[in-house]
Amino acid sequence: MTMETEMRPDDRLRRFGLRPTRQRMALADLLFAKGDRHLTVEELHEEAVTVGVPVSLATVYNTLHQFTEAGMIRVLSVEGARTYFDTNVSDHHHFFVEGANEVLDIPVNNITIGNLPEPPEGMEISHVDVVIRLKPRQR
Repeated sequence: MTMETEMRPDDRLRRFGLRPTRQRMALADLLFAKGDRHLTVEELHEEAVTVGVPVSLATVYNTLHQFTEAGMIRVLSVEGARTYFDTNVSDHHHFFVEGANEVLDIPVNNITIGNLPEPPEGMEISHVDVVIRLKPRQR
């Protein structure tokens, strides 16, 4: 485990400028205790309810968006209506396993991106997300 994954939830929240409320600390603990993860709002809500954290789906949604705005996590949209929250905020890309709704990290050195278009005037590219969709081979 890295120092980042061992950080206490209240210290992590303060580091990103967020007040460590009881619900934020509980959700941050669930998010980061298992290393790098890709979770939907519904999956984190289910985990919270399972371990006895009294939190509504709306609170989980709002908290994940607060964590995103603070830079603790990032949003990954791979399906039209399905959004994942990624605890790994470093530059990296993803595999998406269709049918299993599973997201896997691709090591950063495995993809080279070149020939990006010039952004419109006054804009800059913040990052590039590559999502490679996978499905089981047909026999």
